[in-house]
Amino acid sequence: MSLRNLILIIINSLIFLVILMLSITFYNQFSNVLDDRILLQLNSIKTLKQIQVENLIKAEWNKFLNSKDTISLDSLQVEVPKSAYNSSGIYDFTRFDKEGKTSIGMVSLDGNKTNLKIIDYEKIKTILLERTGMGNTGESYLVGEDFYMRSQSRFLPNKTPSSILVKTKGVRDALSGKPGRGVFNDYRNVKVYSVYSLIDISNLKLVILSEIDTSEVKAPLEHLKKRLIGLTLIIMLVAVILSLFLTKIITSPIINMKKSLKIMAAGDYTQTNEFTKISNEIQEMFEALANLKKSLRGAVNFSNEIGKMNFNTNYIPKSQNDLLGKSLIKMRDKLQEFRNNENKNRLNTQRLLVDGLENERRRLSRELHDGIGPLLTSLKFYIENRIESKDKRTEMIKIVDSTISEIRLMSNALMPTTIDDFGVGAALTNFVDNIKKSSNISIEFEDLSNKSNSKISKNQAINIFRIGQELINNALKHANAKNIRITLSEFEDFISFFYFDDGKGFDIDSVKLGSGIINIKERVEICNGKIDINSKKGHTTFEIELPVNNE
Repeated sequence: MSLRNLILIIINSLIFLVILMLSITFYNQFSNVLDDRILLQLNSIKTLKQIQVENLIKAEWNKFLNSKDTISLDSLQVEVPKSAYNSSGIYDFTRFDKEGKTSIGMVSLDGNKTNLKIIDYEKIKTILLERTGMGNTGESYLVGEDFYMRSQSRFLPNKTPSSILVKTKGVRDALSGKPGRGVFNDYRNVKVYSVYSLIDISNLKLVILSEIDTSEVKAPLEHLKKRLIGLTLIIMLVAVILSLFLTKIITSPIINMKKSLKIMAAGDYTQTNEFTKISNEIQEMFEALANLKKSLRGAVNFSNEIGKMNFNTNYIPKSQNDLLGKSLIKMRDKLQEFRNNENKNRLNTQRLLVDGLENERRRLSRELHDGIGPLLTSLKFYIENRIESKDKRTEMIKIVDSTISEIRLMSNALMPTTIDDFGVGAALTNFVDNIKKSSNISIEFEDLSNKSNSKISKNQAINIFRIGQELINNALKHANAKNIRITLSEFEDFISFFYFDDGKGFDIDSVKLGSGIINIKERVEICNGKIDINSKKGHTTFEIELPVNNE
């Protein structure tokens, strides 16, 4: 099926369904409103007639009670047995009428005398046959407890009312004490709108109903239905004509778009804008294709940056449904996580190597101090007590003392014992004092660490000491510095190590950093610290911060 035929079928089907639904909805709403209005009008008529009938009966009863002219039972055409009444009141004696006429009687018991009067039926008939506002098929009538009519039927004028059976839903509901309204078949088996209620006066119970045929009420609806059908056919004809015109407008740019997509599928993005775009929507479609091409290029560039391990490159997905962008970001995060883990492993390896180196230095320092040192001391004691020549003894003691001093310096350089005993501040102080004795350089060291409750860990203390050693040795060997200032400060959250010298400096961007600077950076990195290096002629500084409780 072609696109044009498919659009025609879809558009016309939708239009037909919409029109059909609107017509049905409008028809049903109009019908419901009409039903409510008719039932409301019938209820008003029924209420009015009920009030008139009740007022008539009550007025006749009061007149009967106050009248001195009484009528005996013998003078009436109604043979009413005494069992039909047991007290004064109003009764329905229709079933006792010899001719079957509607007889609503009033009974008065005065001692042994019984008076009775039949209400003039013509008065009731006049009220009920008044048909104002009830159209051609409307009527109001009464029904007794035996389900037989008590008033004249306008449709069966030649029949006695008491011979017409009215056992409808309205009569049954009213006799059971449920007034109401509805649509159902009447005594003629004709569908009617009906409103009903019970007249209950003294001993009299009659159902009053006001009804009108649904065929009369629905006549305007039938006319409306025909007009709606005709209007629907006209609209459908117009819709078919318009849809033919619209499909031509829609399919032409889609054909152009198909050509454009074929060219893009072949990899040529330069000619996309050469195709005709006859509507804003098609223009937006081409702009969407251009954005797609731009998005794909961005994804490709982002992938290249990830391939170069440049994880700082940002990429923002085009929307929540941009699966490609989300996948690339997830891949970048995974690779960055992998590199971070690799860096952690490298730091751990460096830390283990440094710890192993420091442990080996500690072992060598201990062996020099505890092994060779006592032997040399014993040798000195032997020389003092066994060598008889005073000159030889003095010369040999000088050699032994020099050897002991050198070994002590070597031991202290390998691992100062003061670090474990008194902290890194004391160890650096001793180291600086020894350097000052053997050189002409001016070194000032300010120890601001906590002496009694220091939070500097052992590993941090060793690394800080080695950094200080490295910086001072570099200044002595390469910088030709005359003045060095060092400050070690301990704060609540971090440890600060500051170094300054007035040597010749170096260019950080161009100089090839030696192993000394590299070792310093590695030790700072091992301690998860930060380092800031600034150098120029006459002013070189190292600012190092290490977090507290790094271990």
